[in-house]
Amino acid sequence: MANLSQIKRDRMIAKLEELKAQHNDDASIAALNEIENALREKKYGLVWEEHSEAVDDMLKENIPVLVEDPERRLCKDETLPWNFIIEGDNLQALYLLEKTHRGKVDCIYIDPPYNTGARDWKYNNDYVDGNDEYRHSKWLSMMKSRLLLAKRLLNPKDSVLICTIDEKEFLHLGCLLEEMFNDANMQMVSTCISRKGSPRQNSFWRTDEYIFFLQFGKSCVQALPLGNEWLTSQEKTATDKEGFQWQRLIRGGSNSSRKHSPGCFYPIYVNEQGTKICKIGDPLPLDKDRNNVENIEGCITVFPIKTDGSEGCWQQSTTSLRKLIDKGYLHLNGFTKKGHCVITYIPSGAQKKIEAGLIHTAGFRENDGSIIIDNNGENRVMVPYSQWRIKSHDAKYYGSDLLKAIFPNRSFPYPKSLYAVHDTIRFFVANKPNALVVDFFAGSGTTLHAVNLLNAEDGGRRRCIMVTNNEVFDSEAKEMAERGLKPGDEEWEKVGIARYVTWPRAICSINGVDINGTPLNGNYIGSDMPMSDGFQANVKYFKCDWTPRKPEDYLLSNALCLHIKEMIELQTAREVDGVKTVLILSKSDFNRVFGDPESEAAVESVWVNENLVFSADEMNRLTAKKFKYIPRVFFSQELKEAGEYV
Repeated sequence: MANLSQIKRDRMIAKLEELKAQHNDDASIAALNEIENALREKKYGLVWEEHSEAVDDMLKENIPVLVEDPERRLCKDETLPWNFIIEGDNLQALYLLEKTHRGKVDCIYIDPPYNTGARDWKYNNDYVDGNDEYRHSKWLSMMKSRLLLAKRLLNPKDSVLICTIDEKEFLHLGCLLEEMFNDANMQMVSTCISRKGSPRQNSFWRTDEYIFFLQFGKSCVQALPLGNEWLTSQEKTATDKEGFQWQRLIRGGSNSSRKHSPGCFYPIYVNEQGTKICKIGDPLPLDKDRNNVENIEGCITVFPIKTDGSEGCWQQSTTSLRKLIDKGYLHLNGFTKKGHCVITYIPSGAQKKIEAGLIHTAGFRENDGSIIIDNNGENRVMVPYSQWRIKSHDAKYYGSDLLKAIFPNRSFPYPKSLYAVHDTIRFFVANKPNALVVDFFAGSGTTLHAVNLLNAEDGGRRRCIMVTNNEVFDSEAKEMAERGLKPGDEEWEKVGIARYVTWPRAICSINGVDINGTPLNGNYIGSDMPMSDGFQANVKYFKCDWTPRKPEDYLLSNALCLHIKEMIELQTAREVDGVKTVLILSKSDFNRVFGDPESEAAVESVWVNENLVFSADEMNRLTAKKFKYIPRVFFSQELKEAGEYV
């Protein structure tokens, strides 16, 4: 079949070659080459108008840095790792996270703007609404630049990228993810986030949204104890009450007659009550009549006879059947009214889950020795289906209403259900007690809340890094602009998302109180842990800032040294407190720390500027503390560009 597009393209390129021969001046050749490059661009897949952002322009002339906000810090247990909330443009923050966490992130969970056309996100400081003809291409450009950096953060050997979306962009996002992450195992789940439904004019009401899962390396969905809410959502059949289906021993479907598998046509001698196998006979040759087989007194001879009376075959050989009986994987269900004996067995997949402890058992039946499955739904271990209809995932009751309990007089549009995020990431980090979870569209801060809840449930030490801007909601921005306020003014900044919602939620949930200091009511679903107990967790607040790439009045290295502390803390999840963990940027720093015996004795960890020269004695003292040099990756490239690093 001819590729008509390629034929047309080749014809146009041939014409361009003719024009190049006729117009061989530099300007003409450059213009014709540009046209040829456009013709040769990708012709299959997702194609859109790419746009730049203001932050892209800032990155050309400036270096992103982090600045700690000392007023926003909460330490509940100094032995635990630190979580971080970063205020700023997430592209700016991802630039820094690539330096500290390249290839080290276990899970990225993001809930990006859905591009509904309802002025729900900004591009270059302007809200994008439904009238913008480049609305979709701007959204795709925004997502691509951030996903490129996210890809570098993920551990290629074992990690997952999770991205939620609704019907407005799920097709575009799916294509983009498939293009950018063609080495990933990608799956989409449909999840109910509104039981009441959200009306759409002249359309079906919306109840669902979608979750893309991209798994890398050996990442797998873990079978977990999920409880009755998940079990009932799976809409199990009556024969599947135990978490899997016992299979009939007689083979069904095609190739199920005696002649297709003569080695699996043999007698099974069952007691007259139909509750116990007394003996397994040998396979019968095709030319031997089953009616001539010798019977055993007190037993009924059972052959694989189909309901139409024809001879079939068993699904297992005599050797395999004996192994099933020995392990308790074969069960007799008695005789039917028509005299057929119903024999079932556990399929190989379920056998592996039992032997791995993923399906719980409760002993063996006395009559036939078959195992008894533990039917306690709260302890049932399972992998869910790809359609989730879980009551606690409702965004109103367990997202909006939960926030109202924390902030009685504040609002945040469309927060995720805490339990939806908790369950989603749990499938991938339940067996990783030290996992790092990153969310660079943090919004109200549900992800940190969910990670803290997971740790409280199983004693984990998982960490969370969240990034969110400090934008003000559209209605509030208009009201403040009318009063002459603008971004950067204190009154404006204090009601931005990061400072007004994300940070207070982190503090309130960790302390177990609302914004007024009143203990939170109720328990967390699934764990019965009182919300007022809070969490044992630490969190710091960093802000993104800029420093010029080529300063005129000072050395770039001196400026960047002011921000090394934040980079080390972000990378190690430990606080550089100047006492136990210290930073040596100059010889005066060394003298301050190691000049006093008590100060030196308190040191547990040391980070050192590699450009410093130390005496043999000084090096021995640093070595005794197992010092580390400040990683070159932090800012070495920028210093090279400024001519300050060799």
